[in-house]
Amino acid sequence: MRDIALAIVFFGLLPFVLKRPFLGILMAAWLGYMNPHRLAWGFMQTMPVVQLVAVTTLVGMLMSKEAKRMIWSREAVVLVLFVGWMGVTTTQAFYPTLAIPQYEKVIKIQILTFMALLLLTSRERVHVFVWVIAMSLAFYGIKGGIFTILKGGVHRVQGPMGTFIGGNNEIALALVMTIPLLRYLQLQASRRIVRIFLGTSILLTVLAAIGTQSRGALVALSVTGFIFWLKSRHKFATALLVAIAAVAVVQIMPPAWYERMATIKTYQEDGSARGRIDAWLVAWEIGKDRVTGGGFETFQQPTFRRYSPTGADSRDVHSIYFEVLGEHGFIGLFLFLTLLAMTWLKCSAIIRAGRTNPEHHWARDLAAMIQVSMVSYMSAGTFLGLAYFDYIYHLIIIVVVVYALIQSPQPSGSTALPWPSGAFRAALGLGSQR
Repeated sequence: MRDIALAIVFFGLLPFVLKRPFLGILMAAWLGYMNPHRLAWGFMQTMPVVQLVAVTTLVGMLMSKEAKRMIWSREAVVLVLFVGWMGVTTTQAFYPTLAIPQYEKVIKIQILTFMALLLLTSRERVHVFVWVIAMSLAFYGIKGGIFTILKGGVHRVQGPMGTFIGGNNEIALALVMTIPLLRYLQLQASRRIVRIFLGTSILLTVLAAIGTQSRGALVALSVTGFIFWLKSRHKFATALLVAIAAVAVVQIMPPAWYERMATIKTYQEDGSARGRIDAWLVAWEIGKDRVTGGGFETFQQPTFRRYSPTGADSRDVHSIYFEVLGEHGFIGLFLFLTLLAMTWLKCSAIIRAGRTNPEHHWARDLAAMIQVSMVSYMSAGTFLGLAYFDYIYHLIIIVVVVYALIQSPQPSGSTALPWPSGAFRAALGLGSQR
């Protein structure tokens, strides 16, 4: 039944994408983050739904008169350079048969990212795009939070297998990154029932992240909680929200969870932590030895035999920073860090503009919450290899678009959403188009 229901929705929407390509961007985000096809049991589970949507959207962009705008900001240029450099490192990879498919996957992600950049031409579109991303992942936050409460935190929350967020650590990172976006949506919502729903979603998503039993999630939540409060407009309400979440964690989680989290302080005695450090040392040695790094999927046993100072067996690198360093060298790491730094600074510029112009308060809130999401990504990413996760790149292009929107008048052309205005717009907290 799930397959049939999903197929009806999926194939029923595809024809509309040809006329309204932005609908295809929303569908790709929904399918890419929520992965509803992975929750099916039959033919839809393996169907390349994202690729079908991407191709249909591309055709629609070529045929449709829907407004498009390319923003060649410094972040967009650095992102292109980063993707191009990954192509260079792929030609020099230790394991080309492994590296080429991975590079193809990255290219597909970035094509969709730049397609979204072209079609995010208004505040409304940005807002709805954030809604789709946040609620696609909040589905697992709400579901996982309820599961954690019912099971007393004994069992781990997992993501859909075969996806970027399949493991407990991966879904934990995605959930922590989503909490600030849910807060942004709550700040913008015009209806009380929507604000209550989003506040409840935040609490359940926090519990789901804790319920993953990921030590990285605890570190990220600890760091993010302070930044979350610091960046919030309503500091008392935010502090209360954080306190309620902390009390809920204390009341629900079992002793075994506390024992596992305590190993953060004794990482020297933990085999998993030692393995990560060994992999980081290998990445450092590869970076020193080769300008191009080892290429995608470089952390294999022959690489460890050649570069490991401790003679360790091959391990996943489990760090966005050392992943990029080992696979793309110091040049790749420089481009990656530059991209994150530029995005952070642009968020700060948006926040400053929003303080002096009431019309840009929405942009200030969004930029502040994206900074909190970036803190989540950069802190949890220290212990998790998700350098190519499309989530962070979508946040980057959102920042680029928002900055362009507050700097210049709305471009001419159709920027309307592919549905009528009215109660739906009011529920989402959408104002008039500007």
